[in-house]
Amino acid sequence: MTDPHAIARAYIALWNDADDASRRDRLSKGWSANARYADPMMQGTGHDGIAAMIGGARAQFPGHSFTLAGTPDGHGDFVRFSWTLAPDGGATVAAGTDVVRLDADGRIWEVIGFLDGGAA
Repeated sequence: MTDPHAIARAYIALWNDADDASRRDRLSKGWSANARYADPMMQGTGHDGIAAMIGGARAQFPGHSFTLAGTPDGHGDFVRFSWTLAPDGGATVAAGTDVVRLDADGRIWEVIGFLDGGAA
């Protein structure tokens, strides 16, 4: 999977998935086993570390969902896209831009996240 739109949609779906087992399945299918994630507020390594990190973020922001903002784009092994986080029917509480690096199989190997403005 090297289509920037498909990668960004799958990434957002992972973060919005409320089921731990389903998130782990998404990670095992779409992310390298030794994947890394880092943004100014959190980091995780490997499927277990990233699953725990996402679970913690979901616990911190119950009832919130991520939404793609703008159009994802790609260049070589990289995909860049922006997102917002908001409670259902509410105002945005955080926004950011993530840069994803893919491995040779088109799976997510590394994510570097940037917060655009203040985080909640």
